[in-house]
Amino acid sequence: MRRNQVAVVGAAETTELGVIPNVSQIQLHADAALNAIADAGLKLSDIDGIATAVETPQQIAHYLGITPTWVDGTSVGGCSFMLHVRHAAAAIEAGLCKTVLITHAESGKSMIGKLPRSIPADSLQGQFEAPFGIYGPPSMFPIPVLRYMKTYGITHEQIAMVAVVQREWAAKNPRAMMKDPITVADVLNSRMIAYPFRLLQCCLVTDGGGALILTSADRARDFPRKPVYILGTGESVETPMVSQMETFNSSRAFKVAGPTAFKEAGITHKDVDHLMIYDAFAHLPLYGLGDLGFMPHEETGKFIADGNTRPGGKLPLNTNGGGLSYMHSGMYGMYALQESVRQMRGIAPAQVKDAKISVCHGVGGMFAASGTIIFTNEK
Repeated sequence: MRRNQVAVVGAAETTELGVIPNVSQIQLHADAALNAIADAGLKLSDIDGIATAVETPQQIAHYLGITPTWVDGTSVGGCSFMLHVRHAAAAIEAGLCKTVLITHAESGKSMIGKLPRSIPADSLQGQFEAPFGIYGPPSMFPIPVLRYMKTYGITHEQIAMVAVVQREWAAKNPRAMMKDPITVADVLNSRMIAYPFRLLQCCLVTDGGGALILTSADRARDFPRKPVYILGTGESVETPMVSQMETFNSSRAFKVAGPTAFKEAGITHKDVDHLMIYDAFAHLPLYGLGDLGFMPHEETGKFIADGNTRPGGKLPLNTNGGGLSYMHSGMYGMYALQESVRQMRGIAPAQVKDAKISVCHGVGGMFAASGTIIFTNEK
Protein backbone atom coordinates (compact mmCIF):
# COMPACT_ATOMS: atom_id res chain seq x y z
CA MET A 1 0.00 0.00 0.00
CA ARG A 2 1.23 3.49 -0.78
CA ARG A 3 1.51 5.83 2.18
CA ASN A 4 -1.02 8.62 2.72
CA GLN A 5 -3.39 7.42 -0.01
CA VAL A 6 -6.24 6.40 2.32
CA ALA A 7 -7.62 8.24 5.33
CA VAL A 8 -9.93 7.77 8.29
CA VAL A 9 -12.79 10.26 7.96
CA GLY A 10 -15.14 8.90 10.61
CA ALA A 11 -14.48 7.35 14.01
CA ALA A 12 -16.72 6.72 17.00
CA GLU A 13 -17.45 4.29 19.78
CA THR A 14 -20.83 3.17 21.04
CA THR A 15 -22.89 5.79 22.83
CA GLU A 16 -22.31 3.94 26.10
CA LEU A 17 -19.37 1.85 27.27
CA GLY A 18 -19.19 -0.50 30.23
CA VAL A 19 -22.23 -2.51 31.30
CA ILE A 20 -25.08 -2.19 28.78
CA PRO A 21 -27.63 -4.90 29.62
CA ASN A 22 -30.43 -3.45 27.49
CA VAL A 23 -28.63 -3.57 24.12
CA SER A 24 -27.78 -6.68 22.10
CA GLN A 25 -24.44 -7.24 20.41
CA ILE A 26 -25.68 -6.49 16.90
CA GLN A 27 -27.42 -3.36 18.19
CA LEU A 28 -24.07 -2.25 19.60
CA HIS A 29 -22.59 -2.74 16.12
CA ALA A 30 -25.32 -0.56 14.66
CA ASP A 31 -24.90 2.11 17.33
CA ALA A 32 -21.15 2.35 16.70
CA ALA A 33 -21.67 2.33 12.93
CA LEU A 34 -24.27 5.09 12.97
CA ASN A 35 -22.12 7.19 15.30
CA ALA A 36 -19.11 6.87 12.97
CA ILE A 37 -21.20 7.59 9.87
CA ALA A 38 -22.58 10.72 11.54
CA ASP A 39 -19.04 11.72 12.56
CA ALA A 40 -18.06 11.53 8.88
CA GLY A 41 -21.13 13.47 7.74
CA LEU A 42 -22.33 10.56 5.60
CA LYS A 43 -25.50 8.51 5.06
CA LEU A 44 -25.83 4.74 5.19
CA SER A 45 -26.29 4.76 1.42
CA ASP A 46 -22.78 6.19 1.03
CA ILE A 47 -21.18 3.01 2.42
CA ASP A 48 -20.07 0.48 -0.20
CA GLY A 49 -17.62 -1.59 1.84
CA ILE A 50 -18.04 -3.42 5.16
CA ALA A 51 -15.58 -5.22 7.41
CA THR A 52 -16.22 -6.84 10.77
CA ALA A 53 -15.21 -9.77 12.98
CA VAL A 54 -17.17 -12.35 15.01
CA GLU A 55 -20.43 -11.07 13.51
CA THR A 56 -20.38 -11.63 9.75
CA PRO A 57 -20.34 -8.83 7.15
CA GLN A 58 -23.64 -10.05 5.75
CA GLN A 59 -25.32 -9.80 9.16
CA ILE A 60 -24.11 -6.23 9.62
CA ALA A 61 -25.01 -5.27 6.05
CA HIS A 62 -28.49 -6.74 6.41
CA TYR A 63 -29.10 -5.10 9.78
CA LEU A 64 -28.01 -1.69 8.48
CA GLY A 65 -29.69 -2.08 5.08
CA ILE A 66 -26.47 -1.77 3.03
CA THR A 67 -25.53 -3.60 -0.19
CA PRO A 68 -21.73 -3.35 -0.35
CA THR A 69 -19.44 -4.07 -3.29
CA TRP A 70 -16.64 -5.25 -0.98
CA VAL A 71 -16.66 -7.14 2.33
CA ASP A 72 -14.08 -8.52 4.75
CA GLY A 73 -14.90 -10.97 7.52
CA THR A 74 -11.34 -11.62 8.69
CA SER A 75 -11.56 -12.80 12.30
CA VAL A 76 -8.23 -13.55 13.98
CA GLY A 77 -8.90 -12.22 17.45
CA GLY A 78 -8.47 -8.79 18.96
CA CYS A 79 -6.27 -7.36 16.20
CA SER A 80 -8.78 -8.22 13.45
CA PHE A 81 -9.64 -4.54 13.07
CA MET A 82 -6.03 -3.57 12.35
CA LEU A 83 -6.11 -6.12 9.54
CA HIS A 84 -9.44 -4.73 8.36
CA VAL A 85 -7.89 -1.25 8.08
CA ARG A 86 -5.05 -2.67 5.99
CA HIS A 87 -7.38 -4.67 3.74
CA ALA A 88 -9.81 -1.77 3.33
CA ALA A 89 -7.00 0.60 2.38
CA ALA A 90 -5.84 -1.85 -0.28
CA ALA A 91 -9.39 -2.28 -1.58
CA ILE A 92 -9.94 1.48 -1.82
CA GLU A 93 -6.65 1.91 -3.66
CA ALA A 94 -7.62 -0.90 -6.04
CA GLY A 95 -10.96 0.76 -6.81
CA LEU A 96 -13.05 -2.07 -5.35
CA CYS A 97 -14.97 0.36 -3.15
CA LYS A 98 -14.92 4.01 -2.14
CA THR A 99 -16.14 4.23 1.47
CA VAL A 100 -15.55 1.40 3.97
CA LEU A 101 -17.25 0.91 7.31
CA ILE A 102 -15.35 -1.20 9.87
CA THR A 103 -17.39 -2.20 12.92
CA HIS A 104 -16.74 -3.96 16.19
CA ALA A 105 -19.05 -4.64 19.12
CA GLU A 106 -19.33 -7.19 21.88
CA SER A 107 -21.68 -7.76 24.76
CA GLY A 108 -18.73 -9.13 26.66
CA LYS A 109 -20.12 -8.44 30.14
CA SER A 110 -23.89 -8.67 29.73
CA MET A 111 -23.82 -11.46 27.11
CA ILE A 112 -26.90 -10.10 25.29
CA GLY A 113 -27.09 -11.63 21.82
CA LYS A 114 -23.41 -12.61 22.04
CA LEU A 115 -22.32 -15.34 19.68
CA PRO A 116 -20.91 -18.35 21.57
CA ARG A 117 -17.21 -19.11 21.34
CA SER A 118 -16.16 -22.73 21.43
CA ILE A 119 -13.10 -24.90 20.86
CA PRO A 120 -14.00 -27.84 18.57
CA ALA A 121 -12.75 -31.12 20.02
CA ASP A 122 -11.04 -32.03 16.74
CA SER A 123 -9.19 -28.71 16.39
CA LEU A 124 -5.48 -28.45 17.19
CA GLN A 125 -6.26 -26.54 20.38
CA GLY A 126 -9.00 -28.99 21.26
CA GLN A 127 -6.68 -31.97 20.84
CA PHE A 128 -3.38 -30.73 22.18
CA GLU A 129 -4.08 -27.88 24.63
CA ALA A 130 -7.56 -28.02 26.17
CA PRO A 131 -7.24 -31.60 27.53
CA PHE A 132 -4.27 -30.46 29.60
CA GLY A 133 -6.05 -27.49 31.17
CA ILE A 134 -4.84 -24.84 28.73
CA TYR A 135 -8.09 -23.02 28.06
CA GLY A 136 -8.34 -19.28 27.62
CA PRO A 137 -5.83 -16.46 28.13
CA PRO A 138 -5.38 -16.64 31.93
CA SER A 139 -4.16 -20.23 31.65
CA MET A 140 -2.26 -19.83 28.36
CA PHE A 141 -0.04 -16.85 29.18
CA PRO A 142 1.45 -17.50 32.65
CA ILE A 143 4.16 -20.09 31.87
CA PRO A 144 5.54 -18.19 28.85
CA VAL A 145 5.43 -14.95 30.87
CA LEU A 146 7.42 -16.54 33.70
CA ARG A 147 9.99 -17.72 31.19
CA TYR A 148 10.10 -14.24 29.65
CA MET A 149 10.69 -12.74 33.09
CA LYS A 150 13.50 -15.20 33.84
CA THR A 151 15.13 -14.79 30.43
CA TYR A 152 15.11 -10.99 30.39
CA GLY A 153 15.29 -10.14 34.08
CA ILE A 154 11.80 -8.61 34.24
CA THR A 155 10.40 -8.26 37.77
CA HIS A 156 6.90 -8.58 39.18
CA GLU A 157 7.10 -4.94 40.22
CA GLN A 158 7.92 -3.82 36.68
CA ILE A 159 4.92 -5.66 35.21
CA ALA A 160 2.72 -4.21 37.95
CA MET A 161 3.95 -0.75 36.99
CA VAL A 162 2.32 -1.16 33.58
CA ALA A 163 -1.09 -1.23 35.27
CA VAL A 164 -0.18 1.71 37.51
CA VAL A 165 0.89 3.94 34.62
CA GLN A 166 -2.14 3.09 32.49
CA ARG A 167 -4.43 3.95 35.38
CA GLU A 168 -2.76 7.40 35.40
CA TRP A 169 -3.84 7.83 31.78
CA ALA A 170 -7.34 6.50 32.52
CA ALA A 171 -7.75 9.08 35.27
CA LYS A 172 -7.67 11.73 32.54
CA ASN A 173 -10.35 9.99 30.48
CA PRO A 174 -14.01 10.52 31.47
CA ARG A 175 -15.05 7.41 29.50
CA ALA A 176 -12.59 5.08 31.26
CA MET A 177 -14.11 2.36 33.42
CA MET A 178 -11.42 2.50 36.13
CA LYS A 179 -10.02 5.89 37.16
CA ASP A 180 -8.98 5.65 40.81
CA PRO A 181 -5.17 5.80 41.30
CA ILE A 182 -3.39 2.55 42.14
CA THR A 183 0.11 1.68 43.34
CA VAL A 184 2.46 -1.21 42.63
CA ALA A 185 1.53 -2.56 46.07
CA ASP A 186 -2.17 -2.39 45.17
CA VAL A 187 -1.51 -4.42 42.03
CA LEU A 188 0.63 -7.04 43.74
CA ASN A 189 -1.86 -7.39 46.60
CA SER A 190 -4.91 -7.75 44.35
CA ARG A 191 -6.57 -11.15 44.01
CA MET A 192 -4.52 -13.87 42.32
CA ILE A 193 -6.01 -15.03 39.00
CA ALA A 194 -3.30 -17.31 37.56
CA TYR A 195 0.27 -16.86 38.75
CA PRO A 196 1.89 -14.43 38.08
CA PHE A 197 -1.23 -12.50 37.05
CA ARG A 198 -3.29 -10.74 39.65
CA LEU A 199 -6.65 -9.08 39.09
CA LEU A 200 -5.27 -5.60 38.35
CA GLN A 201 -2.95 -7.05 35.70
CA CYS A 202 -5.86 -8.52 33.71
CA CYS A 203 -8.11 -6.68 31.28
CA LEU A 204 -11.60 -5.51 32.09
CA VAL A 205 -14.68 -7.36 30.83
CA THR A 206 -17.19 -4.89 29.40
CA ASP A 207 -19.82 -4.17 26.75
CA GLY A 208 -19.31 -1.75 23.88
CA GLY A 209 -17.95 -1.23 20.39
CA GLY A 210 -16.55 1.15 17.85
CA ALA A 211 -16.45 1.87 14.13
CA LEU A 212 -14.23 3.55 11.55
CA ILE A 213 -14.94 5.05 8.13
CA LEU A 214 -12.17 4.97 5.50
CA THR A 215 -11.98 6.58 2.08
CA SER A 216 -9.36 7.81 -0.36
CA ALA A 217 -7.14 10.69 0.67
CA ASP A 218 -8.35 12.72 -2.32
CA ARG A 219 -11.99 12.42 -1.24
CA ALA A 220 -11.09 12.91 2.43
CA ARG A 221 -10.34 16.58 1.89
CA ASP A 222 -14.08 17.23 1.43
CA PHE A 223 -15.16 15.67 4.73
CA PRO A 224 -16.00 17.72 7.83
CA ARG A 225 -13.26 16.19 9.98
CA LYS A 226 -9.58 16.68 9.37
CA PRO A 227 -8.41 13.41 7.77
CA VAL A 228 -6.17 10.98 9.62
CA TYR A 229 -3.93 9.38 7.01
CA ILE A 230 -2.73 5.78 6.97
CA LEU A 231 1.03 5.94 6.74
CA GLY A 232 1.94 2.26 7.02
CA THR A 233 0.39 -1.14 7.71
CA GLY A 234 1.52 -4.65 8.59
CA GLU A 235 -0.02 -8.00 9.49
CA SER A 236 0.95 -11.60 10.16
CA VAL A 237 -0.39 -14.83 11.62
CA GLU A 238 1.14 -18.05 12.92
CA THR A 239 0.12 -21.31 14.55
CA PRO A 240 -1.28 -20.60 18.05
CA MET A 241 0.57 -23.47 19.72
CA VAL A 242 3.88 -22.44 18.20
CA SER A 243 3.28 -18.85 19.25
CA GLN A 244 2.59 -19.94 22.82
CA MET A 245 5.79 -21.97 22.98
CA GLU A 246 7.71 -18.96 21.74
CA THR A 247 5.87 -16.34 23.75
CA PHE A 248 8.76 -15.99 26.19
CA ASN A 249 10.53 -14.39 23.24
CA SER A 250 7.22 -12.90 22.18
CA SER A 251 5.56 -13.69 18.86
CA ARG A 252 6.92 -14.12 15.37
CA ALA A 253 3.73 -12.48 14.12
CA PHE A 254 4.61 -9.37 16.17
CA LYS A 255 8.03 -9.29 14.58
CA VAL A 256 6.58 -9.35 11.06
CA ALA A 257 3.65 -6.94 11.34
CA GLY A 258 5.51 -4.13 13.13
CA PRO A 259 8.63 -3.91 10.95
CA THR A 260 6.48 -4.21 7.82
CA ALA A 261 4.44 -1.18 8.85
CA PHE A 262 7.52 0.86 9.79
CA LYS A 263 9.16 0.07 6.46
CA GLU A 264 6.02 0.97 4.52
CA ALA A 265 5.63 4.20 6.47
CA GLY A 266 9.28 5.14 5.93
CA ILE A 267 9.76 6.18 9.57
CA THR A 268 12.09 5.32 12.42
CA HIS A 269 11.27 4.80 16.08
CA LYS A 270 12.42 8.33 16.87
CA ASP A 271 9.60 9.67 14.67
CA VAL A 272 6.86 8.11 16.82
CA ASP A 273 4.96 10.57 19.03
CA HIS A 274 2.30 8.23 20.37
CA LEU A 275 1.99 4.49 20.82
CA MET A 276 -0.88 2.09 21.41
CA ILE A 277 -0.08 -1.55 22.26
CA TYR A 278 -2.83 -4.07 22.85
CA ASP A 279 -2.89 -4.87 26.57
CA ALA A 280 -5.23 -7.70 27.46
CA PHE A 281 -2.70 -8.40 30.21
CA ALA A 282 -0.06 -6.17 31.75
CA HIS A 283 2.91 -7.92 30.10
CA LEU A 284 1.87 -7.13 26.53
CA PRO A 285 3.23 -3.55 26.41
CA LEU A 286 6.64 -5.01 27.36
CA TYR A 287 6.47 -7.49 24.50
CA GLY A 288 5.31 -4.80 22.10
CA LEU A 289 8.11 -2.37 22.96
CA GLY A 290 10.66 -5.10 22.37
CA ASP A 291 9.22 -6.66 19.24
CA LEU A 292 8.47 -3.34 17.59
CA GLY A 293 12.14 -2.54 18.01
CA PHE A 294 11.93 0.40 20.40
CA MET A 295 14.47 -1.27 22.70
CA PRO A 296 15.81 -4.71 23.67
CA HIS A 297 13.42 -6.82 25.74
CA GLU A 298 15.80 -6.60 28.69
CA GLU A 299 15.13 -2.86 28.92
CA THR A 300 11.35 -2.76 28.54
CA GLY A 301 10.41 -3.25 32.20
CA LYS A 302 12.78 -0.56 33.42
CA PHE A 303 11.69 1.78 30.61
CA ILE A 304 8.09 1.75 31.85
CA ALA A 305 9.02 1.68 35.55
CA ASP A 306 11.16 4.79 35.03
CA GLY A 307 8.09 6.73 33.86
CA ASN A 308 8.87 7.02 30.15
CA THR A 309 5.36 6.00 29.08
CA ARG A 310 3.32 7.87 31.70
CA PRO A 311 1.77 11.35 31.24
CA GLY A 312 4.65 13.70 30.50
CA GLY A 313 6.96 10.84 29.48
CA LYS A 314 8.93 10.70 26.27
CA LEU A 315 6.86 7.89 24.70
CA PRO A 316 3.17 8.20 25.66
CA LEU A 317 1.70 4.69 25.65
CA ASN A 318 -1.93 3.50 25.87
CA THR A 319 -3.20 6.98 26.57
CA ASN A 320 -6.86 5.97 26.88
CA GLY A 321 -6.03 3.72 29.85
CA GLY A 322 -5.83 0.56 27.75
CA GLY A 323 -7.66 -2.70 28.19
CA LEU A 324 -6.57 -2.69 31.82
CA SER A 325 -8.40 0.51 32.78
CA TYR A 326 -10.31 1.98 29.80
CA MET A 327 -12.42 -0.93 28.61
CA HIS A 328 -12.11 -4.35 27.01
CA SER A 329 -15.17 -6.04 25.57
CA GLY A 330 -13.25 -9.12 24.44
CA MET A 331 -11.48 -7.89 21.28
CA TYR A 332 -9.67 -4.69 22.15
CA GLY A 333 -8.07 -3.66 18.85
CA MET A 334 -10.85 -1.30 17.78
CA TYR A 335 -10.47 0.79 20.95
CA ALA A 336 -6.73 1.15 20.39
CA LEU A 337 -7.44 2.35 16.84
CA GLN A 338 -10.02 4.82 18.14
CA GLU A 339 -7.50 6.35 20.54
CA SER A 340 -4.85 6.67 17.83
CA VAL A 341 -7.36 8.48 15.63
CA ARG A 342 -8.38 10.79 18.50
CA GLN A 343 -4.75 11.63 19.16
CA MET A 344 -4.15 12.43 15.49
CA ARG A 345 -7.28 14.57 15.43
CA GLY A 346 -6.10 16.41 18.54
CA ILE A 347 -9.27 15.64 20.50
CA ALA A 348 -8.18 12.89 22.94
CA PRO A 349 -9.03 13.46 26.62
CA ALA A 350 -5.34 12.98 27.44
CA GLN A 351 -4.03 14.66 24.31
CA VAL A 352 -0.32 14.34 23.51
CA LYS A 353 0.90 17.80 22.55
CA ASP A 354 1.97 18.21 18.90
CA ALA A 355 1.59 14.49 18.15
CA LYS A 356 1.97 13.83 14.42
CA ILE A 357 2.58 10.07 14.17
CA SER A 358 0.78 7.34 16.11
CA VAL A 359 1.65 3.63 15.99
CA CYS A 360 -1.20 1.27 16.84
CA HIS A 361 -0.14 -2.34 17.42
CA GLY A 362 -2.47 -5.23 18.11
CA VAL A 363 -2.37 -8.92 18.93
CA GLY A 364 -5.00 -11.60 18.50
CA GLY A 365 -5.71 -15.29 18.78
CA MET A 366 -3.45 -15.89 21.80
CA PHE A 367 -0.44 -14.34 20.04
CA ALA A 368 -1.24 -16.13 16.78
CA ALA A 369 -1.99 -12.91 14.88
CA SER A 370 -0.72 -9.37 14.82
CA GLY A 371 -1.57 -6.14 13.05
CA THR A 372 0.10 -2.73 13.03
CA ILE A 373 -1.30 0.53 11.67
CA ILE A 374 0.69 3.77 11.57
CA PHE A 375 -1.34 6.97 11.40
CA THR A 376 -0.39 10.57 10.71
CA ASN A 377 -2.26 13.87 10.61
CA GLU A 378 0.06 15.34 7.99
CA LYS A 379 -0.36 14.68 4.27
